[in-house]
Amino acid sequence: MASQSRVCTISFAFVIAGLSVFAGPGSTFAQAPSEAQILDALKPRNTRGLAPATPEEQRKAEDDRRFIEELRNRQKSRSLTPRERDTVAKIAADKPSVDIEIQFDFNSDVVSAQGRESVRALGRVLSGEQLKGTVFFLNGHTDGKGGADYNQGLSERRAEAVKRALIEEFRLPADTLIAVGYGKTRLKNTTDPLAGENRRVQIVNTEQPATAAR
Repeated sequence: MASQSRVCTISFAFVIAGLSVFAGPGSTFAQAPSEAQILDALKPRNTRGLAPATPEEQRKAEDDRRFIEELRNRQKSRSLTPRERDTVAKIAADKPSVDIEIQFDFNSDVVSAQGRESVRALGRVLSGEQLKGTVFFLNGHTDGKGGADYNQGLSERRAEAVKRALIEEFRLPADTLIAVGYGKTRLKNTTDPLAGENRRVQIVNTEQPATAAR
C-alpha cells in the first residue's frame, strides 16, 4: 500500500520558558534539542534539602513513590487503567520533561531509521552519569485522527517501542522505564487536533531513584 511508505512523527513534551534552555513545564523547543539541552531539561529540580517538606507534601511524595514502585514491580506490560493514567499525568505535571522528535513509518509502531538517531541521543543522556539509575515515564500520545481505541493502542505500542530501543541499545534497566499510552485524550494542541505536535511521547524524570528494595 502506498501509504505505508509515509513517515509519522512523534515528539516528546519538553520543559522551557522564553528563550532560556530550562524553566517551568509545558513548553517546547522550536527545533530538535541537542543532547545538552535534553540533559538540562531532565535534570532533577528537587532542592527539598534546603527546607523541610510540609506533612502534606511528604504524604504526596510517599504516595507517588509507592505508585511508581507498583508500576515498576509489574511482571509484564499491560495497559494502565484510566485512573492509573491520570495518576501518572498528575505526577508528571511538575516534573522535568523533554520533547524529542521521533519518526515512525506510517501507521506503525516500528521506530524508523531516522527516528533511531533521536532515540540514540536520548539514550546517551539517560545512560549518562547524571541521570543513570533514575525512573522515567515514557508517555505516548497520538493526534486526534481515528478512533479512540485504535489511538490508545497505537500510543501504547509506540511508547513501548521507544522503551525497547533504549533497553536494547543502551542496556537501561527495563524497570526504570515506565511506558504509558494516552491515545488522543491529552492533545497538546487542542485547536488543531491533527497537528504534528500532538503525536508525541513524553519523557518525564520522576526524580525517583531506582534503588528501592525490589
